[in-house]
Amino acid sequence: MRIRSFIIAYALLLAILLFADRRPNPAEQNRYSHIVDLTVSENAAEKRLPSLSRTQIIAPDALIPGTWTAGQIPPERLIAPLVVMDLNVAPPAQISLDDVANWETEHGAIPQGAVVAIRNNGGESAKASAATFPITEDAAQFLMDARYTLGFAVESAADVKANRTLARQLALHGNYVVEKTGRLSSIPATGSLIIVAPAKEKSTRTAPVRVLAMVR
Repeated sequence: MRIRSFIIAYALLLAILLFADRRPNPAEQNRYSHIVDLTVSENAAEKRLPSLSRTQIIAPDALIPGTWTAGQIPPERLIAPLVVMDLNVAPPAQISLDDVANWETEHGAIPQGAVVAIRNNGGESAKASAATFPITEDAAQFLMDARYTLGFAVESAADVKANRTLARQLALHGNYVVEKTGRLSSIPATGSLIIVAPAKEKSTRTAPVRVLAMVR
């Protein structure tokens, strides 16, 4: 009887220890201090309601038909670490491979499976130059191949199809582009989490999205 009681007590103690070990650390639960809405609405300037989202996602299917549409992108690819890079002020206003290397020298390696946001600090001229896609082909290729990026977020409209080679590589890597985002100036270079929520419409190649950033 004593042996049985000892075994039961030991089993209960082990269960308690395992349960305690699995409980989330309160510090980890609260590691994000606030949320920034990166969505820009059609009526943002007028402050009228209801407002329609100008921020939208360009799905891989918009670049190569037969790949993922907006509603088919796996949910696990819509929540990711967020890194923010500053766009060059001088033309051609694109993030280069050297810029990526310099960013990593300062901030550390870009997390695997991140979304890379490109922030414009160069005024209207930089926005105009970045209308095609504000990152060079080789820089984007490096990020997709070596850092396994899931997507890119830009502040202006993005004519990704202007570079057919880049558009093809984006689609084949399952990368999406979120265009016309806002408030990137309030996001640190690293340490945030992005949540991209497109409408669940399987046939849509581009779709309005709600984009949130959880900031440390």
